[in-house]
Amino acid sequence: MPRPRSQQVSLSDTPYYHCISRCVRRAFLCGEDVVTGKSFEHRRGWIENRLLFLAQIFAIDVCAYAVMSNHIHVVLHVNEQDAKDWTTREVIERWHKLHKGTLLTQKYIRGEELPKAVMEMLEVTAETYRQRLMDISWFMRDLSEPIARQANFEDNCTGRFWEGRFKSQALLDEAALIACMAYVDLNPLRANIADRPETSQFTSVKKRVKSTKRAEQPKELMPFIGNERENQSTGIAFKLKDYLDLVDLTGRVVREDKRGSIDLSLSPILQRVGISHENWITIATQFESNSSSIVGAEASLKEYSYSNPKARPNRRCTRLLA
Repeated sequence: MPRPRSQQVSLSDTPYYHCISRCVRRAFLCGEDVVTGKSFEHRRGWIENRLLFLAQIFAIDVCAYAVMSNHIHVVLHVNEQDAKDWTTREVIERWHKLHKGTLLTQKYIRGEELPKAVMEMLEVTAETYRQRLMDISWFMRDLSEPIARQANFEDNCTGRFWEGRFKSQALLDEAALIACMAYVDLNPLRANIADRPETSQFTSVKKRVKSTKRAEQPKELMPFIGNERENQSTGIAFKLKDYLDLVDLTGRVVREDKRGSIDLSLSPILQRVGISHENWITIATQFESNSSSIVGAEASLKEYSYSNPKARPNRRCTRLLA
């Protein structure tokens, strides 16, 4: 029986989550229909654009993503502090970019004077919006619903486009995060629809490589900030070059004609998080199938189990072996 989303997302344990959403019946509603020959590739662009748009509104950062023919992967980071720092006006303005809001919020944004009692009601409404803007379920809802409406309008039909629930996995530590990101970025290579990470369409790794050529990092994605230090900005605590090198080397190993030909144990990232060459290959190619709703190193899982005594690690948790 599926567990409530509130039991799967615990920001006190980790702000990082891997989410997967699939089309109904896993049909190729975003790619090319091999039966009719009709192409729906343009819908993958819809999804990518919507995803990156939402990242600019929600207090949720996109670490990695891959838009496939019949499903999408996203690795998300919930920036709770960022949401708490927003003013009431900022919260409402962000919400209005996605939804109409209420009559009161519309009057407030227009600058109309509101009585004190009404302002108190407005503050309560704004706080509800604040919580929603750092909620993964609302993020995935605002991602999927507009795409479903667009696709149904294009097909002149009604009904579901996405499966009812998206799958989510909590990533407890750096090892789980970097392994999941690489798994997501290498999805097109495993599906044999791309031969190199930098040419894989609708992926975060391609977007990062494109920006790197301009000596930049894409503003829509959570940045790599290098090694941890005092007063550092929010970001992924690895060097971007190390990550791109790791994905490139792993991508070559994923190809059957190159399997096992490169020693990934020399990668600085793997040394830092303590994952061996053999285990990395398994993780990077089978992360989803070998992982449950909680993923992390043994120490992280023990800490999670201690703070969540009702959890059953043997059924719901996956240990990343070092």
